[in-house]
Amino acid sequence: MSKILYPEQEDYLKNFQLKENNLLAEMRRFAEENKIPILMPEASSFLEHLICLLKPQRILEIGTAIAYSSIRMARASMGKSLIDTIELSGDNIKLAKKFIAKSNLSQKINLIEGKAQEIIPNLNYLYDFIFLDADKEDYIELFNLSVEKLKIGGTIFIDNLLWHGFAALEQAEPKYENSSEYIRKFNNLFFSDERFKSALYSVGDGIGLGIKIKD
Repeated sequence: MSKILYPEQEDYLKNFQLKENNLLAEMRRFAEENKIPILMPEASSFLEHLICLLKPQRILEIGTAIAYSSIRMARASMGKSLIDTIELSGDNIKLAKKFIAKSNLSQKINLIEGKAQEIIPNLNYLYDFIFLDADKEDYIELFNLSVEKLKIGGTIFIDNLLWHGFAALEQAEPKYENSSEYIRKFNNLFFSDERFKSALYSVGDGIGLGIKIKD
């Protein structure tokens, strides 16, 4: 075979991903039906394993959407992590509040409403783990702001760094042309940043993982 993964192998691997409970399955169906982007299943499993392994006490999520990843991280930590999650969209905030209430994890998930660029500088904590999944044109600015809030030895987890595969192409489809250029510029910045030991994993839509080694 010229490849390792064909549809049959991908289907086989799905049998061994962390299973969604009823609420998470409901949220994924809702997101798909309403075209709300959430973390892909294989990336969600990767995220949960990292939370279990690293045991972060305090997590910052930039881009709540409907709180799918917030709830997965809270569940994976077995209630031991406190999560601050930032969302600007009023529609998403209403949905996130509803799903967080249904998860019975409200005490572990602090939903902060507003623009991340204005909120992050005023946060009073240093975080063990940061999850960045926001508008792609804002990635560089949000990364630079969030780095200041990440502890030495802390981890940053960044979604969509392959951006539907277009980040690796010289010419993206017109629909993704601008966003692909934003991602390419971000990748060049992130993976050359000497404050981090970083890697790009072909999981989901491309996960960037960085460990902060110095200020």
